[in-house]
Amino acid sequence: MRGFFEIGIYHIKTEVNIGTLWRSAYQLGASGIFTIGRRYRRQSSDTCKSWRHVPLRHYTDFDEFQAVRPIDALLVGVEMGGTCLSAFEHPQRSIYLLGAEDYGLPDAILDKCNCVVSLESEGPNSYNVAVAGSLVMYDRVFGRRQMG
Repeated sequence: MRGFFEIGIYHIKTEVNIGTLWRSAYQLGASGIFTIGRRYRRQSSDTCKSWRHVPLRHYTDFDEFQAVRPIDALLVGVEMGGTCLSAFEHPQRSIYLLGAEDYGLPDAILDKCNCVVSLESEGPNSYNVAVAGSLVMYDRVFGRRQMG
């Protein structure tokens, strides 16, 4: 697959979720992961030592993130109510942004996304944030639907 991708979480609350996402990012070939306005104290669940292979960056706020975002990479929000993942065409160069465990992505952030994707489910509740990110990355790598 051509291009690159990164994945991050806005206002992540728990350290276990960043470790799980980091491990999945390593397994699925992400170029990097990041947090914006983190609320956790330290990461404690990365048993694969993914930090040796995939960089983790922390941004204080969304403006700091926007100032250094890769050129020509589309910002893809991952939030309920977006385009269903099964029909989504992944951009070649993309930055996936997940929302906080307790309140998702605020409307002000969703408005700045180039597109929004959501994950189908049988139940009424949302997925765990690290699981949602892992599913999106898996779909990018193995779903084979990519924009030109």
